[in-house]
Amino acid sequence: MNDPGGVRASDAERESVVERLREASAEGRLTLAELTERTEAAYLAQTHGELAQITADLPGAAPAPAVPATPQGRARKWIVAVMGDAKRTGTWRIDDGIGAVCVMGDVVLDLRQAEVRGREVDIVATCVMGDVKIIVPDGVDVELSGVTIMGDKKVQVVEAPRGQFAPVVRVTAYVLMGDVKIIGDSRAEPIKRGWFAWSEWWQERRRHPGHGGYEIPDRRRHRGLR
Repeated sequence: MNDPGGVRASDAERESVVERLREASAEGRLTLAELTERTEAAYLAQTHGELAQITADLPGAAPAPAVPATPQGRARKWIVAVMGDAKRTGTWRIDDGIGAVCVMGDVVLDLRQAEVRGREVDIVATCVMGDVKIIVPDGVDVELSGVTIMGDKKVQVVEAPRGQFAPVVRVTAYVLMGDVKIIGDSRAEPIKRGWFAWSEWWQERRRHPGHGGYEIPDRRRHRGLR
């Protein structure tokens, strides 16, 4: 008797699992790092059994409540450092937009263990003679815009494969004699992650690009925008 878990997965079945992961994130069941990793794992899965492992610790695919986008002008959660340091790390919840302000100081936002309840993370960073560092899981889609005067803003994150859904982190930066940097896992201190059944085969496929349904490019994105 054939093992149904060994049946080859289709692209539509992979996309269905990715949508379930997105719903689970909106429900607060997955952190941004978990969402990013499991999304990549879903695109690399080759069989029904591998896809099933990715969502085995999630409840049935009941539709999640709609999560509205952050309305224009709605109050943000602000992290401010004036002649000092401010950090937001570990497990925290992101419902709305985030504002980061540093004046002759440093702000660190680590999004990897954050519970993201919307479709994207929207950050406005204002930096005057200071530094804002935003840490994200490698594989997210980072969109960086804004204005820089005598300063620097850049993205140093491993790209997600083209055509693949990836969580979006949108940053609008206003920099005067300072720096705003968005960096990925590979350039930050590691965090402790839960280890689940699908992790071993996912790590193996990630080490061998092209093994699964989608090829994972082994390159980094270094963008400096001025």
